[in-house]
Amino acid sequence: MSRKMGLTGREKAAVLLIALGPDKSAKIFKHLQDDEIEELTLEIANMRKISAEEKENVIEEFYQVCLAQNFISEGGINYAKEVLEKAMGSNKALEIINKLTASLQVRPFDFVRKADATQLLNFIQNEHPQTIALILSYLSTSQAGQILSSLPQEKQADVAQRIATMERTSPEIIKEVEYVLERKLSSMVTQDYTTTGGVQTIVDILNSVDRGTEKFIIETLEIQDAELAEDIKKRMFVFEDIITLDSVSVQRFIREVDNNELAVALKGSTQEVKDMIFANMSKRMAEMIKEDMEFMGPIRLRDVEEAQQKIVNIIRKLEEAGEIILSRGGGDEIIV
Repeated sequence: MSRKMGLTGREKAAVLLIALGPDKSAKIFKHLQDDEIEELTLEIANMRKISAEEKENVIEEFYQVCLAQNFISEGGINYAKEVLEKAMGSNKALEIINKLTASLQVRPFDFVRKADATQLLNFIQNEHPQTIALILSYLSTSQAGQILSSLPQEKQADVAQRIATMERTSPEIIKEVEYVLERKLSSMVTQDYTTTGGVQTIVDILNSVDRGTEKFIIETLEIQDAELAEDIKKRMFVFEDIITLDSVSVQRFIREVDNNELAVALKGSTQEVKDMIFANMSKRMAEMIKEDMEFMGPIRLRDVEEAQQKIVNIIRKLEEAGEIILSRGGGDEIIV
């Protein structure tokens, strides 16, 4: 096999696996997809002879890329580049960073996620809502929630809707936005289409904002897109989240729930939820519900889910009335 032109990425991977030995390579294979395993297995099988120099170069390159990845995790691309430049010189540092971003596909807006939310808000609040939605989709939910809560109200629901309905964003658009935020990162975005946003993303963000912001956004979306608003509301608080409620809140909603409905809902719940509910009712009532569950026989999953959703709806109505407090991360006032 002639290697005058240098090893390809696949050949380097095969060399590395051979150098690591069968035990370690088998562990790596567990994290690969079937087609990747097939390609590497074929490459290893076709590889006749590896020189000591080739093996050493591949291992050294792998070590440098791992080192750079650690630096990126610690402080971002620019930090990694600065450290590598001091250790290896500008040309070598750039070569390693380019290899890393090409092979490991550094997540877009890495530097943005490390920025202070308040500073970032000042920078993006006057941008187009679609641009803001794209950026928030890549942030942590707490960071995105803080920024969404601080946006002018006329933008909050618009941005939330755009996040919820966002599916795929082309690399060109991502590059353009990144160029505005950080010129130096514009060439380091993966060329694959990136899936981001979606209903679950905005649900996670809304779960971290204050109640006032959430209420305003949901009410606005109910006018603009009732179906989307309903989908978001269904995911905001699920039946299993009952374990996050305090005892007073659990006792409060139990008083509003029909016992037969509760028995059906608990039939398909986790043991944690059952324990939480039974611990917050009288011993006699708990025994009655347990007997009902035992004698009702098999229940269709659809019936269980409907019963659970009815209870969730009761909990949300009680929250809206101020009788139950759901745990949030966006700065709700503490009531004592």
